[in-house]
Amino acid sequence: MKFIVIDYDTPALKTLCNTLSTIADMELVSFFRTTTRAQRYLQTHTVDLAFVEMNMQNLSGVQFVKTLVNPPVIVFTTADTNVEVSDIKVDYADILVKPYDIKKIKHSLSRVREFEQIRREKMLVNSNYVNNGKYMFVKSEYKVVRINFDDILYIESMREYVRFHLQNGDTVMSLLSIKRIGFYLPENMFLRVHRSYIVNLEKIVGVERLRVVFVNGMSVPVSDQFKESFQNYINKSFAL
Repeated sequence: MKFIVIDYDTPALKTLCNTLSTIADMELVSFFRTTTRAQRYLQTHTVDLAFVEMNMQNLSGVQFVKTLVNPPVIVFTTADTNVEVSDIKVDYADILVKPYDIKKIKHSLSRVREFEQIRREKMLVNSNYVNNGKYMFVKSEYKVVRINFDDILYIESMREYVRFHLQNGDTVMSLLSIKRIGFYLPENMFLRVHRSYIVNLEKIVGVERLRVVFVNGMSVPVSDQFKESFQNYINKSFAL
């Protein structure tokens, strides 16, 4: 896996580069102390992974990633132990907190590989059957079940499982994480409003005290983490 490191902190940069270079299949191709030089490099080179310090001078790590047309997998690095995850509006695999050690770095690489796997699945699903915008297949107990998107009210996280709540009152359980199931759903039809809930936007009949109300009277909460994206949807749909 070809990677680059972007960090103004020279000791941390050297530690990360040296440690990663000892890990099989990791190939350091370059490192940068400014985002400007990294931008120029990525305009003509392709890498698999980039470690980006969040608090880079002039242009923050998040702002830097937003400028990239086809970004590699991103791992943000930082000395800040109180990063507000909801403020990060770009895709990333992990946040690696300084000071580094081999255990932290290997854990971060495992998150990178999981991120890549999910991204591959998303591409496969989108190319095969999600683009029809009608249905998906999931494994439930010992059978494969077809679920029409239009039948879903909301999806609930049950630890390593998700439960589909359907408009007719039925539920379907499947061994999938809520993060992964999000990649299988049409983006213009579904929205995550809570760490435990994804809702069908077309089934919402109202919002009461930060709870989404559905056509059958059931409701789910909107959490602070997802309140901004849900409010943006409401604002765009609001008729004056």
